[in-house]
Amino acid sequence: MKNKVSEGKLIVFSAPSGSGKTTIVRELLKDEKFKLEFSVSATSRDKRPNEIEGKDYYFLTVDKFKEKINEDAFAEWEEVYNNQFYGTLKSEIERIRKKGHNVVFDIDVAGGISIKKMFKEDCLTVFIQPPSISELEKRLRHRGTETEKSLKKRLEKAEKEMVFSKQFDVVIVNDILDTAVQEVKKIITGFLN
Repeated sequence: MKNKVSEGKLIVFSAPSGSGKTTIVRELLKDEKFKLEFSVSATSRDKRPNEIEGKDYYFLTVDKFKEKINEDAFAEWEEVYNNQFYGTLKSEIERIRKKGHNVVFDIDVAGGISIKKMFKEDCLTVFIQPPSISELEKRLRHRGTETEKSLKKRLEKAEKEMVFSKQFDVVIVNDILDTAVQEVKKIITGFLN
């Protein structure tokens, strides 16, 4: 009888920008007991000077990205702007799971819901929610990376995204970062055991 490779599980994090999702994911990646490996997304946008192929993204041409869509190579994908695609390659998920590692995602709400539909009980979806829209606005302003126009756009998008939180397995309100991280660790421990 052939031994089945112990395949890892999937943990998806989605949240409005500024909710602390990326910070929480970074904290989890430091904790070796979870055997987490970050899923690197593919994109058709141009590589920025400080980005590394295969670490930050898999950079594909628009034509190559569309070719992969037609080949059904993505677990999820989205055209964020005209001819600017982002997606998760099925091969990336398989690569990590075959090592017996658990795949962690930091992706948008629609992508998170798609991954859950595909992987069902092997996937835990976590929605990180800000305590309020006004607190989110404060955090985004504090970052100092937004214009008034882009801030307004992000806040409108956040309100729309928060409607989908009900479709996630778990909703964590990130009011105090350390508390949110501990809560997430407890939930992941339960899911992986």
